[in-house]
Amino acid sequence: MAHYNVTHIRRQSFYALPSTQWNLLAEPKFSILSKFDAVDDAIDANANIAEAALQTALEYFGFPPWEPSSSDPPPWLAPPNPTDQSKANSTIRQLYRDWSAEGAVERDTCYGPIIQALSMEFAHVPIAQRGKIKVLVPGAGLGRLPFEICKAGYAVEGNEISYHQIILSNHILNHTSSVGQYPLYPWALGFSNHLKRSDQLQCVLIPDVNPGTALAEASEGMDVHAFDRLSMSSADFCVAYKEKENMNAFDVVATVFFLDTAPNFIAYVEAVRNCLRDGGLWINLGPLLWHFEGNPPGTHGKTNQDGRNQISNAAAPQIQQNVRENLGIGEAGSVELTDEEVKELLKHFGFRIEQETYGIETGYVQNPQSMLQNVYRPSFWGARKTGMEFH
Repeated sequence: MAHYNVTHIRRQSFYALPSTQWNLLAEPKFSILSKFDAVDDAIDANANIAEAALQTALEYFGFPPWEPSSSDPPPWLAPPNPTDQSKANSTIRQLYRDWSAEGAVERDTCYGPIIQALSMEFAHVPIAQRGKIKVLVPGAGLGRLPFEICKAGYAVEGNEISYHQIILSNHILNHTSSVGQYPLYPWALGFSNHLKRSDQLQCVLIPDVNPGTALAEASEGMDVHAFDRLSMSSADFCVAYKEKENMNAFDVVATVFFLDTAPNFIAYVEAVRNCLRDGGLWINLGPLLWHFEGNPPGTHGKTNQDGRNQISNAAAPQIQQNVRENLGIGEAGSVELTDEEVKELLKHFGFRIEQETYGIETGYVQNPQSMLQNVYRPSFWGARKTGMEFH
């Protein structure tokens, strides 16, 4: 699909130009056609990562191995809809942020304050004993933040709902064998705002560390081995962490670029309040680019085959029913809040804001060579659960 959507259609458009023009652009000074070929090669390289992660996932979930050349496709293989295509493309691109050396600038800006806040909170605990401190990372994505928190000595559980990201994070964390094992072309699918074609075709190597080796080294002198301190859960945060079994289970909840993934932020607050112990700390860094802004009720995560959000008249009676059920991110209602309103809600639910910082600037999977630079100025705060709820 990527070859068709990215290069095949562009070749058609290229040959639709007047012949004198496309012949000019095909000459060595421009070599547009050969650059389409180079993009195809980059797509194949990215696909190698995706296929390796898929094979790992098939084994993990008990499916038989699959050969892409097989004439008998398995029942789970179906043509992807536009939403799945977009999520798969963005997940591959996020490898740049989480697992390349070039993405370290973004990581340091966003993950660094979280690690520093943990160090300040538990400065009184010897490093060797920090494996007793339990940290939850909702929206763990490709797993780099949980990995870094584990390296720093803590017991950490990452939570992620996207199966695209769960599959890829599992492969990177558990099944890569060397630094720079895979070439990745993070910007190959986009043709706009490049100064040079080489910027579009930039290749980075992932992962920038061998996770197994790094965690083994981080276990030296520790009371608990790092392999026993890092885990990932695949579940809806609002459902799983409101359960009784997770009540007061964590000393810290750390969220990065996560709050705005909520249709209803109150559901996130309730889940954190349930799973965080009294006196525990919620550390957050991120913007408020509300992912479901403007969606009709009941359409969160639901799309037509063409990728557009949908809701039918027949679904309307079910909306009020959904409100009364714990459907997590699938609940019908939604609301977009300001940062100030977020803080007021935290206070209402018994959290005390202890630290607030503004002015950090960062991109999100941002190509530093691009002529277009999107910059976030996220809110960074620490909120302590007081054990009291105010009404």
